[in-house]
Amino acid sequence: MREFAYQRAHDVSGALALLDADPQARFLAGGTNLVDLMKTGVERPGRLVDIRELPLTEIEVQPDGGLRIGATVTNSDLAAHPEVRRRYPALAQAVLAGASGQLRNMATVGGNLLQRTRCAYFADVTMPCNKRAPGSGCPAVLGEHRNHAILGTSDHCVATHPSDMGVALAAFDAIVSYESAEGTGELALADFYLPVRDTPHLETALPSGALITAVTLPPSPVAARSHYRKVRERASYAFAVGSIAAALDVREGVVHDVRLAFGAVASHPWRARVAERVLRGAPANAEAFAAAATAELSAAKPLPDNVFKVPLLRNLVMSELTALVEESAR
Repeated sequence: MREFAYQRAHDVSGALALLDADPQARFLAGGTNLVDLMKTGVERPGRLVDIRELPLTEIEVQPDGGLRIGATVTNSDLAAHPEVRRRYPALAQAVLAGASGQLRNMATVGGNLLQRTRCAYFADVTMPCNKRAPGSGCPAVLGEHRNHAILGTSDHCVATHPSDMGVALAAFDAIVSYESAEGTGELALADFYLPVRDTPHLETALPSGALITAVTLPPSPVAARSHYRKVRERASYAFAVGSIAAALDVREGVVHDVRLAFGAVASHPWRARVAERVLRGAPANAEAFAAAATAELSAAKPLPDNVFKVPLLRNLVMSELTALVEESAR
């Protein structure tokens, strides 16, 4: 790791000013991803601006029933918060599935959304990678890609986004608030991540030098009955090979409302909007669940070694929606 400067910011304006003054500076929150990438040489900031002391650590119930979550709220505090567990249980479950207790104590909400892919080619500076070195190629397409993407890919990149938290946030229409030198702004999470296309190195729509200040979850009655399920190769805090956030409202045997999002299958948390459209107004049964999953996954473009993700996601849709139906009947 090369030498770098370090400064601690005490307010948002001060943090933005420090970053604006040094084009090689990066914000540091928990550091659970950034520091690892600095060790491997993928990230080489000349200065770290520590934002852990910024007043962004509150989780607040909004007048409309939604939640506003400060950007430096730790994953541990988010998962333990009683209103998160009551109003958005899939979010609490996703956070708990995401990492060990030690990492959850350090990792933050804003940092979780901005974490980089865990693709081995991206992490190895001796290898080509369009995300790290634009135009150098994507060796994963013909190489090791078992854990890579099947949705929203291009020939330029098949890496996945590793967040569990982000999958639940995507299912519940989260909104990301930020501040920059030009002022404040908001991005729906659906617009936060950019499509891969031929520019996989451009990952988010966040303006240059901007600081995430909060994530807001709008009120969502359906979210109170929700699950997050993560499939991984070992039980002890591995990254997902496939995951799902699901919420379901069934009335008189018919799907009144539904939310579905997938993880570990795209360059960003994947909102399954096609499946949602198929399900609304349909019978809440296995046939409808299977048809919805098939419709969503018809756009999948798996590679030879990750074809298994298609039936895996189909089975996750069916099992979690079935479990939610059974839960609602109790």
